[in-house]
Amino acid sequence: MSRIGKLQIQIPAGTEVHVATDAVTVKGKGGTLVKPLHPAVKVVVENGAVSVNPANSSRLAKALWGTYAAHVKNMIAGVNTPFVKKLQVEGIGFKAEVAGKNLKLALGFSHPVLVPIPDGVTAAVEKNIITVSSANKEAVGQFAASVRELKKPEPYKGKGIRYEGEVIIRKQGKKAAAAA
Repeated sequence: MSRIGKLQIQIPAGTEVHVATDAVTVKGKGGTLVKPLHPAVKVVVENGAVSVNPANSSRLAKALWGTYAAHVKNMIAGVNTPFVKKLQVEGIGFKAEVAGKNLKLALGFSHPVLVPIPDGVTAAVEKNIITVSSANKEAVGQFAASVRELKKPEPYKGKGIRYEGEVIIRKQGKKAAAAA
């Protein structure tokens, strides 16, 4: 039994949830999100709450039950307050800026790296801190992870792109040879 799936998800005021046979749509002040539904899961809206139930007793239905409950909960939360991730760009000469629909990064390569910003996701840069926000939690996490992947923080000098609050364990590096 899914502990997350058993709980009902309350719908806040100003938010609408519609369930079709193949998709769940959530509308709010932050936008509209649509999630395709798997046939092994049933979503029901009643009395200002959403409940997710398995359609049958198969192993797949039990596995997807809590997953879809978490997706619906994140969709409802996202249309009310957007999800935000912050990335820090650290290193001498490392810069970030928004250029139109692209994120332009100088990461010590011989050329600037252009990363297209996905639809529905907004990115802002202030003092080498990239702020990624959207109503879609998956899109925020995926875009932030793909930007971080371009130049992961290294353990010797700490240069690279890291999440805000991420701790990088530093290594000591080479020691000078002892004079014999």
